[in-house]
Amino acid sequence: MEASASAASDAPITFYRLQACPYCERVARLLEEYDLEYRSRFVEPMHSRRDVVKRIAGVRSVPVVVDENTGVTMAESANIVDYLESTYGENGQQPDAAAEAGGDD
Repeated sequence: MEASASAASDAPITFYRLQACPYCERVARLLEEYDLEYRSRFVEPMHSRRDVVKRIAGVRSVPVVVDENTGVTMAESANIVDYLESTYGENGQQPDAAAEAGGDD
């Protein structure tokens, strides 16, 4: 499976992010490193206008990842990175996604 930030609605992972957000970029790099297919949804820069993220994750901060493969919805970049590494990394539980090498906005 090739890493993709496409708008394809069949991508199993939805990644809610902000443009130029370093926490979001950290998650994006890991999604690409693990060759995970995902769709990016860019959110409003103002916290008070991030109603979509609030409805999905209960918070207005980004990044937020919704993984339909596992049913997980998660916020906070450090938590997302830990989740992606343990689920899709070298020792992860998902056999389809093998790794090649081993305070948010």
